[in-house]
Formats: sequence, C-alpha cells, structure tokens
Amino acid sequence: MEFREVYCSNCKKVLGRYNTKFYNDDKIGELLNTTHVTHVRNGHQVIIRKVR
Repeated sequence: MEFREVYCSNCKKVLGRYNTKFYNDDKIGELLNTTHVTHVRNGHQVIIRKVR
C-alpha cells in the first residue's frame, strides 16, 4: 500500500500520512491549505513524498 507523507524539513518530522487510494494530489493540496498552513506561513520547507 502506498502513502504520501507531508514532511517538514525544518522540524524534521512527518506532519501527516495519507493513503494514495483515498487522497489524490488535489485533496492533499487542500489539506496543506487547511491543516498544515501554520508550517507554510512560518516559512518552513514542506515536502510531499511517496512512501511504501
């Protein structure tokens, strides 16, 4: 099963892990804008990566 992780390079931690079956790129983008927006606003480097 594949997952997409939202990872913050500045904090060195995983912010969220989402199943690719249920969350496509658009939904993950919406989650970044709603849930993880504080990291983005603070200037942190947020990366979306695939994990098995």
